[in-house]
Amino acid sequence: MAEDPQLGDTHQHPECVNGQREADKDPDKEGEREGKREGEKEGEGSGETFTMEQEMKISDVEDKDLLESSLRLKPHEAQSYRKKALWVSWVSIVVTLILAIAAFTVSAMRSSASAFGFAFDAALDVLSSIIVLWRYSNAAAVHSAHREYIACVVLGVVFILSALTILVKAIHALATRVLPEVDDFLYSVSVLSGLVCTILAVLKCMLGKVLTSRALITDGFNSLVGGVMGFSILISAEVFKHNPKVWYLDGAIGVLIGLIILAYGIKLLIDMVPRVRQTRHYERFE
Repeated sequence: MAEDPQLGDTHQHPECVNGQREADKDPDKEGEREGKREGEKEGEGSGETFTMEQEMKISDVEDKDLLESSLRLKPHEAQSYRKKALWVSWVSIVVTLILAIAAFTVSAMRSSASAFGFAFDAALDVLSSIIVLWRYSNAAAVHSAHREYIACVVLGVVFILSALTILVKAIHALATRVLPEVDDFLYSVSVLSGLVCTILAVLKCMLGKVLTSRALITDGFNSLVGGVMGFSILISAEVFKHNPKVWYLDGAIGVLIGLIILAYGIKLLIDMVPRVRQTRHYERFE
């Protein structure tokens, strides 16, 4: 039988019938398609990378704006500790205000440098507790780093001003050889202030540690200084009673406390002023 001419042409020229299929298998065109696919994949990959970088930047901003307590405490726990901090601050204000008035009275009656130092430190404790009240007055800002750093800067300034006043008073007492005196009233104020301020210091530091609050810990440090100064009034008077040659102990303790408060205030400003500048653009609670 004679072969069909069309079938013959098909066997001889397969590219004419299967031209499209052969073209698809052309190496040059296959390379172009692969290049397009790879380009699309790279584009998708770069888009994912860009998105991840943006998320990392957003995360960094949130980290700067929040304290470490935001990672440790659940919302209801944070609010519970915030309320406890407010209660402790109110109690501290009332108690230390009474002690400050009593200590100023002792200082005026007995010309005691350490009594004046304690009275001024008690007044400072009132101010620092008021600052802590402001710090935690906003429930939404319990973890706010910016609010925390502002409170610490204000505390640092108050510490420095108070320390300078205590130093001037103590140095004046040493220069004029003011002798300490003790009586029942002075004894009562010293013991009471020492015990109360020490208890307040422990409570404030415990809450400050849980809330990772430098302001609360600073307030606790100030209460601790008040407790030490309360006991120092009694110690210096008792030492002078048994050894009049150590008349300068009262003024020396006042100078020491003033220098400690001054150093702490300067350290606060050095640590916190740069942090306030870093977080001022990220504050979202005010």
